[in-house]
Amino acid sequence: MGAPGPVLQTHHLGVTLGSTPVLQDVDLSITAGETVAVLGSNGAGKSTLIKALAGLIAPSTGQVLLYGADLTGPARAVPWQKVGYAPQRVGATTGVPATAAEVVASGLLHRRALRPGREARRRCLEALDQVRLGARAHESVQTFSGGQQQRVLIARALVREPELLILDEPLSGMDRSSMETLAATLAGLRQRGVTVVVVLHELGPLAPLITRTVVLHEGRVVHDGPTGSWEGRRAEVLDAHPHPAVPLSIPTVPDLQRQW
Repeated sequence: MGAPGPVLQTHHLGVTLGSTPVLQDVDLSITAGETVAVLGSNGAGKSTLIKALAGLIAPSTGQVLLYGADLTGPARAVPWQKVGYAPQRVGATTGVPATAAEVVASGLLHRRALRPGREARRRCLEALDQVRLGARAHESVQTFSGGQQQRVLIARALVREPELLILDEPLSGMDRSSMETLAATLAGLRQRGVTVVVVLHELGPLAPLITRTVVLHEGRVVHDGPTGSWEGRRAEVLDAHPHPAVPLSIPTVPDLQRQW
């Protein structure tokens, strides 16, 4: 990894879907090596923000910069090879038979990551090992639980050996064991200096890994700071934004796929 510096930046970012403003005037700057959680309830704009950061939704206003490259500029200038993205699992698999290794390999077929071959197979198996599914590489993902399917999608992002990992609701549908596996995986990535941006409803077992929290409410950032500082500002924010969409606290215990 290079010296710490801005990995992702937004300047007055706004996103309107149809006629509905979803994000408004969002300013962020994420530095190399940070592990950032984006929090907020349903409808706060979390997934829209993460998709804008991953280049899946175009800004209506403002900018998104990835390693200094404007995502609305020429595609060849954007360093997509540095990025891994795992969407939220959207339910059952598509019905097309595919092994875990085949799903993971699809992460290498996009944006000039790596051609099929021995090196690609090695990286697929290593990525599945990172999410503790290496022994099931050649099994159909249709036989996997929801949490295991989500871990396969995360392995598909990891196979690119990214410097920046973007995760949209990775804990959705996961049992406790899968959550702990993900926490161990992210801990290893953090030691290697990988920057992680993750959308969460609650921190759960990922709490010790999160260095910073960004809280969204109705498409705006209402808090951005070290994880522990949110509790200190919670009452102030709730007074300013009296709406159940703002999380009351950050619990530490938790009560296929769009091609990218």
